[in-house]
Amino acid sequence: RWPSLLKYYSHTDGVSWLEEYKARHNAGLEAQRIVASFSKRFFSEHVPCDGFSDIETLGCPSHFFEDELMCILNMEGRKGLTWKYYAKKILYFLRQQNILKNLKEYLQRPTDRQSFLEGAVLIDQYCNPLSDICLKSVQAQVDDITDKVRKVLRTKNPRHPSLASKAGEVLIPEVELQRQVLDAMNCVLYEQLKYKGNELDYYNSLNSYIHQVLIRRTGIPISLSVLYLTIARQLGVKLEPVNFPSHFLLRWCQGKEGSTDIFDYTYIDAFGKGKQLTVKECEYLIGHHVTEEFYGVVTSKEVLQRMVGNLLNLGKRESTDQSYQLLRDSLDLYLAMYPDNVQHLMLQARLYFHLGIWPEKVLDILQHIQALDPSQHGAVGYLVQHTLEHIERRKEEAGPEVKHRSDEKHKEVCFSIGLIMKHKRYGYNCVIYGWDPACMMGHEWIRNMNVHSLPRGPHQPFYNVLVEDGSCRYAAQENLEYNSEPREIPHPDIGRYFSEFTGIHYLPNTELETRYPEDLELTRATVQKIYSSGKE
Repeated sequence: RWPSLLKYYSHTDGVSWLEEYKARHNAGLEAQRIVASFSKRFFSEHVPCDGFSDIETLGCPSHFFEDELMCILNMEGRKGLTWKYYAKKILYFLRQQNILKNLKEYLQRPTDRQSFLEGAVLIDQYCNPLSDICLKSVQAQVDDITDKVRKVLRTKNPRHPSLASKAGEVLIPEVELQRQVLDAMNCVLYEQLKYKGNELDYYNSLNSYIHQVLIRRTGIPISLSVLYLTIARQLGVKLEPVNFPSHFLLRWCQGKEGSTDIFDYTYIDAFGKGKQLTVKECEYLIGHHVTEEFYGVVTSKEVLQRMVGNLLNLGKRESTDQSYQLLRDSLDLYLAMYPDNVQHLMLQARLYFHLGIWPEKVLDILQHIQALDPSQHGAVGYLVQHTLEHIERRKEEAGPEVKHRSDEKHKEVCFSIGLIMKHKRYGYNCVIYGWDPACMMGHEWIRNMNVHSLPRGPHQPFYNVLVEDGSCRYAAQENLEYNSEPREIPHPDIGRYFSEFTGIHYLPNTELETRYPEDLELTRATVQKIYSSGKE
């Protein structure tokens, strides 16, 4: 019944299966109760930072609770969309909390026990908590590549020390034998497996995730360097990470071990097919001279800092829900490593403020910043004032407006929630999840969107729509038409508003139907009239 739980048991364990069954069953009931409560509690706002407090104090084993959430997410068909939406949010939170705990434990270990690969996996897991990513699986893929390198090495030098059963535990001292390993690695990685630097899509976040690097066989300098370094060390060659500006590199010692002379090293560009560079060629690579400090070795924590910094910069590049999530995740990771970094604490406070979420947490962050650096009082004071105003406005807000179609002011509203529509001008497919009898946006938005160029301007019904590209838009009635071939809209927030897709339209969940109590009947009548071929 719960095959995914088998991994938690050993054949030698003496287990009371009746008690295990009871515990799993009760955890399932608890998970269902909490998921069901989320829609009612958080429909009209982002789940607050204390919204998961009852999950953090679960009275049942967390792996049983997670397993029930996975069962909800894997429910077949197009039903239970709202349950799936909140189960996903809860699972996201639970896994990220656990990964952060693992990261903090990793950072507390001695440096020689901090594997670069494990650190890269932790970052990958935190940014993709719903994906099935584990160190064991990633390590197995790296081991497979290492075995391929050994086969190539065996053809070149059957007596090479890296072929010994305990290779990797002992570093190879001879430079020429190390060179043979690196040549074999380059042959396997870049010639046989076709790994390469992703020059065409450099700023894609997938390039930073180690499991995606292994799947897609492409990445950016730092992710490819972590892979290259890991394989080399498993074969007895000690390469070290170099935090070179604009282009992460590895260094390989050609002189006395531990030398501080930068000319005693050859520098390896894993992004450039393992090319071996001199100091001067490194400068040609980035187009300018750099001081000796940039050729120095860095710690695993500093490697992770740069990986997270890359993701942080990617999150800043766009203003989409996906990039905001990446920005939030990377800030969490950065502050887990450097909890008192004022610059990043301020960025986190500004981000939450901009998104209009977690105002109470914004105040906590600002208080922490003020304690760390009193000179920030100007920026802190501004944000505190506006955050307090936001909290007051939220308290004063009336309950949700209920919109009845029978009201005279709504007589020109033609479409209803749940209908699959098509935009006449831009051609995108979308589903309606709200409407206003006239445009309710401010003058600046109306001017920027050139609404006055429409024949009816802002004085016509406008619709809140979820678009197939993952965006939310506000569209004029005259720009929308019924979709002749309705299909599911793959939007991440679809379950927030709808409980089911019938194959032709969406059914609103209880909370949305409460706000538009007469729409469902009209939607069904409209569907019956337009799609009378009997599809539904």
